[in-house]
Amino acid sequence: MIKKKILFILHYPPPVHGSALIGGLIKESNLVSINFSCRYINLGTSFSVEEIGKNPGGKSLRYLNLIWQVKRALLFFRPDLCYLTISSKGAGFYKDALIVLLVRLFRVKRIYHFHNKGVRINQGKLIDNFLYWRIFKNTDVILLSKHLYPDVQKYVPEDRVHYCPNGILEIKDKRQNEKDKKNGLVPEILFLSHLIKSKGVLVLIDACYLLKERGSHFHCTLAGGDAEMKKEEVAAIVCDKELSSCISVVGPKYDGDKQKLLESADIFVHPSYNDCHPLILLEAMQYSLPLVSTFEGAIPDIVDDGITGFLVPQKDSTALADKLDILIKDRDLQLKMGAAGRAKYEKEFTLEKFENRMTEILKDVASR
Repeated sequence: MIKKKILFILHYPPPVHGSALIGGLIKESNLVSINFSCRYINLGTSFSVEEIGKNPGGKSLRYLNLIWQVKRALLFFRPDLCYLTISSKGAGFYKDALIVLLVRLFRVKRIYHFHNKGVRINQGKLIDNFLYWRIFKNTDVILLSKHLYPDVQKYVPEDRVHYCPNGILEIKDKRQNEKDKKNGLVPEILFLSHLIKSKGVLVLIDACYLLKERGSHFHCTLAGGDAEMKKEEVAAIVCDKELSSCISVVGPKYDGDKQKLLESADIFVHPSYNDCHPLILLEAMQYSLPLVSTFEGAIPDIVDDGITGFLVPQKDSTALADKLDILIKDRDLQLKMGAAGRAKYEKEFTLEKFENRMTEILKDVASR
């Protein structure tokens, strides 16, 4: 049987961020390579997280090279299906829209895999609406959750939408009984993300201030690479609020250092107000950590409120402090929620489950 040819135009590292990590997993997937004849082109034009959303001169040359690579692949690889991880809004959307229009020019079947959202809030703009109608016409879309369908509902009928939650490679089999060794120590709260305001880092600092005012005993580690904010800027905010004794700002952590942070944590917090399906929550579930996050994007599909952790309203430092306080004071609840999260990861969010779901979607669309 002749394999269908798929041209993957997607993000993969560098830089390291959520959609790039998933792109890297697809690129390295044996299951995908066994079932399809594949060609991969990196859609990104940024070499670091700090470059994303900015316009260094070198990015223009990278973009021209990207267009040339896509055109060459369309001419000589001649794919049956083009898979694209396009941006949903802003400058990234305009950049990606030109790539999509080039693919359309060659009359190649398309499927978009969205790791972000923003179509709905921009569809009222004349130029955006014009482009949305054209890029979504006669195409399929992969979304991370049914919670995200309203974002593209105006342009994509539901029978052309496929749902594929993220899955990640097993990092560490962190079992509940291993955490019993930490009884009696000050509870460790961990935040692990790039230093972007919408990830909720400032909301968490405010919540820690409230916790300290209440007399709660805890320590919070803020780990993440420079992005919208710098490590020194965040540390200065912590210092100004006189929280240096209970908050450490440690910068980016990778591989073994990241593993040590997750192993030493008791509670994982991600108070984001702009996210879809954060991979870091899946990683924290692997380590049997109770999660405190927000009603944002597909997060309610990950965090079962009251079972694997707590969900709080976005930008609500008081509500965040309340839920953290409950976990800080109840070691048994930490362990119970962490074990439930680990079980949910094994049931729904392994790499194997993700690869199987993705392969079935691609088979379905490519064979039409």
